[in-house]
Amino acid sequence: MTGSIDVVALAGALITQESVTPARGGVFDVLEAAIVPLGFAVDRFVVGEAPDGPVENLLAVRGSGGPHLAFAGHLDVVPPGAGWTGDPFVAEVRGDLLYGRGAVDMKGAIAAFVAACATAPDSGTISLIVTGDEEGPAIHGTRALIDRMAARGIRPDMCLVGEPTSTTRLGDMVKIGRRGSVNIWIDVPGRQGHVAYPHLADNPIPRLVAILAEIDAIALDQGNAWFQPSNIEVTDLDVGNPATNVIPAHARARLSIRFNDEQSGEALVARIRAVVDRHAPGAGVRGIVSGEAFLTPPGDLSALVSGAITHVTGLTPELSTTGGTSDARFLSAVCPTVEFGLVNATMHKLDEAVATADLHALTAIYAEVIARAIRR
Repeated sequence: MTGSIDVVALAGALITQESVTPARGGVFDVLEAAIVPLGFAVDRFVVGEAPDGPVENLLAVRGSGGPHLAFAGHLDVVPPGAGWTGDPFVAEVRGDLLYGRGAVDMKGAIAAFVAACATAPDSGTISLIVTGDEEGPAIHGTRALIDRMAARGIRPDMCLVGEPTSTTRLGDMVKIGRRGSVNIWIDVPGRQGHVAYPHLADNPIPRLVAILAEIDAIALDQGNAWFQPSNIEVTDLDVGNPATNVIPAHARARLSIRFNDEQSGEALVARIRAVVDRHAPGAGVRGIVSGEAFLTPPGDLSALVSGAITHVTGLTPELSTTGGTSDARFLSAVCPTVEFGLVNATMHKLDEAVATADLHALTAIYAEVIARAIRR
């Protein structure tokens, strides 16, 4: 136990460091300055090249032996957008709210965990797994951290990811899994020509329309006990034809599929490719799997986190797999992983803000999680 940290001040200091993804530099300096006095040994490294990098990551460890609790998060943020009431990178407390990009997603949670560590007993092992590339492609972030951990022989017993999982009140939801995500690009070639002479051209649009119609009719599954049904969405359609009298040479579309644990990313790409081949042999199909679905079945870890939440707030959190993807999809392959953090109502929005009372309450919850984890 090393003292106390003002969680609101630390969250504000992190917010003030502009860190649009991919992040590096100043925001990591602030975090390192906060955790070194708490006894953490810090390993910072930069990987990757443009356009997806360079990305900075931080791996910090305190203590030795078991149990080993890891906390994972990200210091990068999405672009602020125009129309904020104040400067998105100048932390400002107005009333009972702290405003700034990253207040909720997720500099506030990182500040809360660090503040919790300041009052935690010096037993067991605590690690921080913090990336600057969660909001971006996530290629050189947590995956690189996992490789670094493996090279150093670091393997946590359990991991808590501080994503903003609460919906209406702090503590009402814990995420024990997430659906997978795959994006697929379809490029149907044709032959450009004059619309008055269609026999001299080859219009790719009808073939793409037929492809998308068949895809739209697919019901991948009905969901299951822990996951909602998988869904396929058309997210872009492009011909790029400014002329009214020209048959285009290409027609392109992009799909986004969010899928549960009854599916796999590569199998979905293959299924879409088969549909495309039926209508347009030779068309291009490219798929990128951002992450597979994962589930940490209800058990010791979810009970530990839920118990800490109930102890501080009196709430019994719902265990859920809803929402988008997070870096938990990578960490779940290392050890049992769940997510819990702040109320997500303003994440990625203009005037993102967190209640200062929630920062203090989250610090108390995380402190209780640490205490329960090291008593295991």
